[in-house]
Amino acid sequence: MKNRKTILVTLFFTSFFSAFVSGQGRNSSWLLGYNTGINEKSKFVFSSTNYFYTLETRKMPFRDTEATICDDQGNFLMSSNGVWIANASNDTMVNGSGLNPGYFVNSWSDGLPIISGNILLPYPGDTNKYVLFHQTELDQNSTYQGIYKSIIDISLDGGLGAVIQKNDTVKLDSLSWGISACRHANGQDWWVVFLQDNTDTIYKVLFTDFGIQSITTESLNYLPFQFENGSQLNFSPDGTKFITTTYDNPINRNSYLVVSDFDRCSGLFSNTQTIHLSSGSYLWGLAFSPSGDFIYANNSGYIFQINSSTLSVDTVAIYDGFISGFPPNCCATSFWNMYLAANGKIYITSGSSVQHLHEMNYSDSAGVACDVQQHNISLGMWNLRTVPNHPNYYLGPLTGSPCDTLTNLYESTEHDFRFSVSPNPNNGEFKIMYLLPQNQKGKLEVFDVNGRKVYEMNLPKWSTMQYVSLPARASSGVYNCVISSADKRVNKKIAVILE
Repeated sequence: MKNRKTILVTLFFTSFFSAFVSGQGRNSSWLLGYNTGINEKSKFVFSSTNYFYTLETRKMPFRDTEATICDDQGNFLMSSNGVWIANASNDTMVNGSGLNPGYFVNSWSDGLPIISGNILLPYPGDTNKYVLFHQTELDQNSTYQGIYKSIIDISLDGGLGAVIQKNDTVKLDSLSWGISACRHANGQDWWVVFLQDNTDTIYKVLFTDFGIQSITTESLNYLPFQFENGSQLNFSPDGTKFITTTYDNPINRNSYLVVSDFDRCSGLFSNTQTIHLSSGSYLWGLAFSPSGDFIYANNSGYIFQINSSTLSVDTVAIYDGFISGFPPNCCATSFWNMYLAANGKIYITSGSSVQHLHEMNYSDSAGVACDVQQHNISLGMWNLRTVPNHPNYYLGPLTGSPCDTLTNLYESTEHDFRFSVSPNPNNGEFKIMYLLPQNQKGKLEVFDVNGRKVYEMNLPKWSTMQYVSLPARASSGVYNCVISSADKRVNKKIAVILE
């Protein structure tokens, strides 16, 4: 019988297929599916370089509002469409019904139509808890909104979780749609932000292990929002920039990208600039490239690329008129919301319920080299606008900042790579998980006992997981796995035995 390599380490076993389906990390899952009277929905699970797509039967449908989160190993934990919270079995979580007060939830029982209307975050300092910030309309004239929070303890109900606090009021005001979040510079807490309607005021919630520590406001100093601006709002992957949109009036609809610098330590915004992108149409989708070098914005017919340093603008895609689904002439597969996925690609949904997605393959490349492939992903089911609202969960502490003194965390000159190896006794394949320094690439190298390199792999920025397959020439023995990034490195020994 042919020999096969077995990796022996004192860690858990994961088969290659199940490890792949488990995904990369907290942002690895995207649920799709609009309630059109059928049960069939679908799901993307992302690794750092690819994705696995499957159809599934699931109770929860989505419109614009979607929050999902996985654990650090990519195991799916929960989701919400703004109406209720589902557990990992896609059933109603204990105490997960009755999300959001008021008439609006009853009017949109198949999912709220609020872009970025909720977001799930790990609770600072407590690995069992998560917090869901969520938004709803409070009056039928759409002039008054509420931001609420609910707390989930994932250790309850046999690990499926339960909602232990629900619909706690954060802020009631005239607000624009959408919530975004960024890690505090201490690497533990969260800045949660949302916008006052028809002004240039941004609300900033500092959420810590004690709960909400403060709610403050700041003027961003730009042309005020008109009534109920409804685009996405995002922080850059490194947390240094914030983007949203505005328009000058509801008739001409001259639309602008708004770009501000952000200080993760103080929570202050600065250097706000507006860039005119569109006349006669609203801007909907917004996304950063993985490096943060480029910003993407779109209306229904155009995708714009903006250099985040020079603010120069290029048009990288024009809607080609493709019609998706049936009956004939239904429906326009144009551009709506954007999503920077864990594989580094950007995906674009459509404003109508359609059966295709657009995919941008090289979002860190300038101009049309970013390679927008229109309607190239056939879903085999109906999806409406939905993208997850994922912050950069892995943005670490800003070492050397004034926030070093705010916590007793692991800030030091050494980086905590959180390096782990999961064995797979099948032809020498195994999985590594890690956390690179913020905005830095890395490298994996595997050395034998004589110091000879037998394997190496480049690790993309913001990636947290890779699969390794040692070459056939590797013999039995002890090997040293080394991850390096900039001037920092970490190593872990493994044993390879030929059977």
